[in-house]
Amino acid sequence: MRSTNIHEAKTHLSRLVDLAAAGEEIIIAKAGKPLAKLVPYHADSGTRQPGFWRGKVEILEGFDALPEDIAAAFRGELP
Repeated sequence: MRSTNIHEAKTHLSRLVDLAAAGEEIIIAKAGKPLAKLVPYHADSGTRQPGFWRGKVEILEGFDALPEDIAAAFRGELP
């Protein structure tokens, strides 16, 4: 992973895009603080097929039940 500042990114955008297209991730920072990441683009692998996971995944009983202590934390009722 490479890091660069905004000025260098503006000056060398073409080169940085080529590096990203080749698989390298580039972090763009301002005053040393990371602001954005330039990554390679990957086209969609195609259309999704409904029901693809049918019969391959088992959801156990009680999966949707949220324990009360966690529900209380979401409501801001911390112990």
